[in-house]
Amino acid sequence: MAKYNLKEKKEKPATYRTAIKPEIIDNIYEQILRKMIVEKKYRDPNYSAKQLAAEIQTNTRYISAAVSLRFQMNYAELVSEYRIRDAVSMLTDKRSRDLSMGEVALACGFANRQSFYSSFYRIQGKTPKHFRDEFFARLKQPKNPSPKKDL
Repeated sequence: MAKYNLKEKKEKPATYRTAIKPEIIDNIYEQILRKMIVEKKYRDPNYSAKQLAAEIQTNTRYISAAVSLRFQMNYAELVSEYRIRDAVSMLTDKRSRDLSMGEVALACGFANRQSFYSSFYRIQGKTPKHFRDEFFARLKQPKNPSPKKDL
């Protein structure tokens, strides 16, 4: 480490998170859920925590606190989670089987195919193409009939 004169990053607790009233955090949490689940704002590749904060009339620190406390992740991870859930749904739907990975990525809100592959692999442990191929291969496999016992 001395070669590059790097310092180790020290984890500092964000004390402002505990200073915010739980009722406020709960309210922000509900609004975040509405924006993500009902309005599917994560599908916009440019949707930021700043835009979210403006829409629900709060600030990014409160957004950060609510996401951290209620979802146990940061805002970028939260958005990626929703996008990957969408992608899994599309990749396992026969109606979208002919879509390219780039088309799936864009439909789910990723700015490009590379960020889609990176996020998908981090969350699912395999590439989206491998995931889809595996899923449809399992559907094609014949089911093993239960062996009949001779009486």
